[in-house]
Amino acid sequence: MARDETAPAGAVRAARWVTGLFAPQLLVIVLPPVVGLLADGWPGAGWGLGASALCGGVPAGVILAGVRSGRLDSHHLVDRASRTKPLLVAVGAVLVALVLLVWLGAPRLLVATVTAMLAALAVTVPVTLRWKISFHAAVSAGTVVVLSRVLPAAPTLVAGALVVATICWARTRLGHHTPAQVAAGVAVGSGTAWATLSAFGA
Repeated sequence: MARDETAPAGAVRAARWVTGLFAPQLLVIVLPPVVGLLADGWPGAGWGLGASALCGGVPAGVILAGVRSGRLDSHHLVDRASRTKPLLVAVGAVLVALVLLVWLGAPRLLVATVTAMLAALAVTVPVTLRWKISFHAAVSAGTVVVLSRVLPAAPTLVAGALVVATICWARTRLGHHTPAQVAAGVAVGSGTAWATLSAFGA
C-alpha cells in the first residue's frame, strides 16, 4: 500500500513520530515491568524486566540485526514477506518467557500478560502470512486492555482508545496499512487480551 504523496508534510512527520513512539517492540518491552510494578511493587517490576528481556528484547535484537544486514526493510517490518522469521522468533521468545515465569512462580497477572501476548501472536502470525494485519494496532490495543486491569479502568480505556485511534491513523496515513488491517489488529489485540485475562480471573 503506497503512502499518499499528497498528504501534508506535517501530518506525515506526525504519523512517523507516532509510529516510532508506539512501535510494538517498545510496548512489549515497557508493559511487563509496568504491570509488575503496579500489581506487585518493585519485586513485580523485577519479574517484569525479566519478561521484557525475552518477550521484547530478543525479537527487537533479531529485527535490528536484520535491518543492519539489509535482510529487513525497517524495524517496523513494512514488507509483509519479511515478517515470518522475526515473528517466529518472537513466538519462541514469548513461549520461553511464559514457561520460565510459570516455573519460577512469577506473579499471576504478569503470567496472564505474557500469555495474552502469546495468544495475540497465535492469531496474528498465521493471518500475516496471507494478509498484512497491523501489529501496531494489535499490540497497542492489547496493551490498553492489560493496563486497564492495573489502573483505573474507565479513564484508562478512554485514554487508551484515543491513543490506539491515533496509532491506527498514523499507520494508514503512512500507507502501511488499510483501515481494515488496523481495525482487525485492534479487534485481535483487545479480544485476545480480554479473553486471556478473563480466563486467569485477572
